[in-house]
Amino acid sequence: MTQGPIENPVINSPFVEPVQHFVTTADGTVTGEIEPRRRPSEFFVPVARPKKLSGQLTIDAFGGPKRQQPNEIVNEIRQAVARWRIQDYPHITSTTRDLLDHWRDEDRERRLFFCQLEAAETAMYLTEAAEKLGDPKALNVIRQENAVHNGDLPRFAFKMATGSGKTVLMAMLIAWQALNKAANPQDRRFSDKFLVVTPGITIRDRLRVLYPNDPGNYYRAMDIVTPEQLDRLQAATILVTNFHALMRREKIQAAALTKKILSAGDVDDERFRETPAEMVRRVCRVFGNARNLVVLNDEAHHCYAPAPRDEAQEGALDADERTQAKKDLDEARVWLSGV
Repeated sequence: MTQGPIENPVINSPFVEPVQHFVTTADGTVTGEIEPRRRPSEFFVPVARPKKLSGQLTIDAFGGPKRQQPNEIVNEIRQAVARWRIQDYPHITSTTRDLLDHWRDEDRERRLFFCQLEAAETAMYLTEAAEKLGDPKALNVIRQENAVHNGDLPRFAFKMATGSGKTVLMAMLIAWQALNKAANPQDRRFSDKFLVVTPGITIRDRLRVLYPNDPGNYYRAMDIVTPEQLDRLQAATILVTNFHALMRREKIQAAALTKKILSAGDVDDERFRETPAEMVRRVCRVFGNARNLVVLNDEAHHCYAPAPRDEAQEGALDADERTQAKKDLDEARVWLSGV
């Protein structure tokens, strides 16, 4: 939403850190006023409007009032990464330095966007430099959240706008991890095994560019690595699949009535489905017995834990919206539990 048309909405170069932004009001409305600094990371929590006395909703029940909330830890990480960049990236491996020099070369034919570079820098900073620089706060926050929500499984999330080049970033992260692993196989911070999970078959096929041996691979097409580095990257094991593969399949073929009788009417009887371990062995058989596996969850907003039940919000949805919400939640459970 805007208070009026903005004639020139592009006010920053995509190749350098933003230096200005359009001011937004507390409800998320974009104004034409420009503030001379980068926009802090924040999000807007929608607030449901009350129902009318008739029981019907007011128009645009969730498109109106919002609550503005800053992403404090994200802003702190941005500042820490910026300081680290100015210091010329201390406490990194020689392989990481070679990649950063290659990516940040202003004379390269295909320059990378600042958002791509910053996201890769952030992963590198948190993995290689943060603790050595005495900056454990972000890592501690991430570990605490992972302990609460992810069973201590380490997860990092990078939020990028549509069209900003997330697939290129995935190629950058794979190259960084795999080349470091090739240079030092004993370093457990790195891996050369990658499972890329996508929301559908179409996107899975589009992400074939992440295979180093694919004719159209992004490592060469987007100049992510040098020809010599691309040769070393061939040793990496990469699997691109869609989230449906994480569904536990039926392993006993029987008619519905037979299953109903055998399970005493329990439609969720576990005996007819793969165990979680069997599902993992099926999906990850290409990795053998490897344990140090990096999972790249493409379009990770599909993967979330269910929010506390909000009867007011549920009541604001019509029948089709409730059906879609249930479908989305079922798919999110598969993504979350499967990964």
